[in-house]
Amino acid sequence: QVQLVESGGGLVQAGDSLRLSCVASGRTFSSVAMGWFRQAPGKEREFVGSHRPFDSWRYYADYADSVKGRFTISRNNAKNAVYLQMNSLKPEDTAVYYCAAGGYSSVPADYDYWGQGTQVTVSS
Repeated sequence: QVQLVESGGGLVQAGDSLRLSCVASGRTFSSVAMGWFRQAPGKEREFVGSHRPFDSWRYYADYADSVKGRFTISRNNAKNAVYLQMNSLKPEDTAVYYCAAGGYSSVPADYDYWGQGTQVTVSS
């Protein structure tokens, strides 16, 4: 069992930056594949990016085309935390952001554990 708690959401203006955090508990974190997703009102949950173990000490990150070059995922295994650094935010980035654990794809159904979500609102 893995518990995930997100934080760091808020209201910002277009062009601003924001960093979301997700702290995990309940399992050896360094070997867990992590993902970030978002869901805007009336839309399906969509993939933002993932951070997956590549080997015993390296990780692979990939991103949705809509955020590539603006968002960066990193992790701190000592803190059991994964981060989503969001730069050059746009109004269309407005959504509830979720971190998820255990999946190796961009498909939400592949992930076993989810946080409660944190709201990000970008004003124009």
